Amino acid sequence: MKTCLPPDANPVRPAYRLPRGACDAHCHVFGPAAKFPYAPDRTYTPPDAPVEALRALHDRLGISRAVIVHASCHGVDNTVTLDAIRSSNGAYRGVANVRPEISDSELADLHAGGIRGIRFNFVKHLGGVPDVAVIETMAQRIAPLGWHMVLHFDAEDIPEQQALLRKITVPFVIDHMGRVRAAQGIGQRPFQLLLSLLRENPLAWVKICGAERVSTGKRPFNDAVPFAQELIATAPERLLWGTDWPHPNISHDMPNDGELVNLFHEFTGSDKVRKQILVDNPAQLYGFDPL
Repeated sequence: MKTCLPPDANPVRPAYRLPRGACDAHCHVFGPAAKFPYAPDRTYTPPDAPVEALRALHDRLGISRAVIVHASCHGVDNTVTLDAIRSSNGAYRGVANVRPEISDSELADLHAGGIRGIRFNFVKHLGGVPDVAVIETMAQRIAPLGWHMVLHFDAEDIPEQQALLRKITVPFVIDHMGRVRAAQGIGQRPFQLLLSLLRENPLAWVKICGAERVSTGKRPFNDAVPFAQELIATAPERLLWGTDWPHPNISHDMPNDGELVNLFHEFTGSDKVRKQILVDNPAQLYGFDPL
């Protein structure tokens, strides 16, 4: 079982001020394990990264809202994510991992706790491909709640899962720019399919984060910028951004979260588009209260 490195403990202060209501739409809370144990069948063990540390990071970066994406190391016990949301005074929402046989009343309880979507992980080193029939059934079950799906792909999954993507009947968000590989350029087939998906399917959203997972691996990950720019040029109204703190399963060149904020500002020169991605889009998808 892999043991993850801790995040950079000294995030720089961003050179740019984020707009009021800026949302970190992809971050995690891990443990503390003594209070929120990790799943016995997990594929990795992270260092504890409690909600207090996340809140301190957001204060330093100028972020006031967040979406806690429940991570696979906590399995389908969403208690740690619900606890973080509960502590936020309305500033956090969450995305859950659920078992296929979850009851409608349990889904309703998750909704009351601030959950607004469920995640399916296709990344092979994190557990492999989920059952497509389960995804189709869960889409029908979460639709009345107004939820969406989050899909964590490797780049090669994008061509392989085209049929599935056409069948999904609720909004869905693809994590980390589809984890395409910067070294293969913008013309690579997985990325071109991702752009086509955004153009042609109004239910499709993409997170323009995870630059360290797209890049060849050297800070400040500038080789990810052209991919984010192409996605922004295609559908800025269906993009989200997040830190991915505390960056699980990064084994080289751990990101500095302040530098990631600076990198986001390299994606576009438009303050209007920055506000759209950081404030308006997450407010729409996650139902945050008006500012």
